[in-house]
Amino acid sequence: MTENRSVRLDKWLWAARFFKTRGLAQGAIEGGRVHLNGQRVKPSRPVQCGDSLEVTKGPYRFIIDVVGVTDRRGPAREAVKLYEESPASIAERERIREERRLQRSLTLGPERRPDKRDRRRIVRFTRRKEG
Repeated sequence: MTENRSVRLDKWLWAARFFKTRGLAQGAIEGGRVHLNGQRVKPSRPVQCGDSLEVTKGPYRFIIDVVGVTDRRGPAREAVKLYEESPASIAERERIREERRLQRSLTLGPERRPDKRDRRRIVRFTRRKEG
């Protein structure tokens, strides 16, 4: 981890464990789900200490400040040291997580798993020819 150099944005997101692969990081950047200092950027844009990032993953949005720079992916404990997340971002993610948890508890699932007879009916219904 070095403080005085820069590294590609997609490499940094991968090293900081926001994305499992560099390809996923590139796709998110090109899709407009990552903003550097409030601007939409390309995957090759250099990231330095002090930069501000906004990363959107699914329903969650991370607002972080870059504290360390590395292009090597290490353990999760080391990756967390590369950034600081704003308290407002953490609170918003917790609120969304709780909201989603409550929604899941309100939806009713099936009473039981389908048995063999039910599965046959399902297969017959889904493979039924139209027309």
